[in-house]
Amino acid sequence: MAKKQDIDARHYDVILAPHITEKSTMASESNAVVFKVANDATKPQIKEAVEAIYEKKVVAVNTILTKGKTKRWKGKPYKRSDFKKAVVRLADGDMIDFTSGI
Repeated sequence: MAKKQDIDARHYDVILAPHITEKSTMASESNAVVFKVANDATKPQIKEAVEAIYEKKVVAVNTILTKGKTKRWKGKPYKRSDFKKAVVRLADGDMIDFTSGI
């Protein structure tokens, strides 16, 4: 029983949040879902985490490392955090709907 909890905690450390944008919504029409993931997460870890948490079959995982933008606030520059996105393509017929819990 303790082994199952350890696996779940590790999966939730890999997948941080869904990344909902206009572009990711368009990707959902072709069975793709976009997540913000940990910066050190690998593609096999992301695939394993999505399959464990959502119980869906993952076909492919593509990752993108997004560099934080330099912005200004009250005249002083600052830098947004870097983050990693994962585009997860699901098997035909599988779908993850994030809007149903709202």
